[in-house]
Amino acid sequence: MKKFFSKIILFLIMCLYIAVLSKLILFKYIPLTQIIEHFNFTYDGYHWRDNNFVPFKTIKFYLYLADVNPNIRIENLVGNVVGFAPFGFILPLLSKRFQKLSTVTFTTFCLSLTFEMMQLIFEFGSFDVDDLILNTFGGVLGYIPIKIILIMAKRKKNTK
Repeated sequence: MKKFFSKIILFLIMCLYIAVLSKLILFKYIPLTQIIEHFNFTYDGYHWRDNNFVPFKTIKFYLYLADVNPNIRIENLVGNVVGFAPFGFILPLLSKRFQKLSTVTFTTFCLSLTFEMMQLIFEFGSFDVDDLILNTFGGVLGYIPIKIILIMAKRKKNTK
């Protein structure tokens, strides 16, 4: 019974996390009262120029070329990694299906791709393939400590 309630609490934490992540990614520039207006499916050729489909272009820009405030660099690079680390951490705790690195990596990539596609289609922001890379890397970084903890707990259980 205790395990059941733990899973429910983890599920609720995951739901809250996804809601906060959605606000931070999709609606960071849009007041919540104006969200509905963005579901108009109109073509704006200019919007397509704001997107990045070239891998490592944005990462390279912020690491080597950008003459911007360091806080903006950190927010754009580290923020994408740190933002998805909880996802990689919580998934293996929620279900045994997410015990493998490849599964967590793929699932994190799919979540990130969903956010990026929504930004592209609904013009909530801009699509950036580098965000996919950084977000997926963040999910992997979140997975590593929980996997180590789970392996250690299994070894401890087996030695009893």
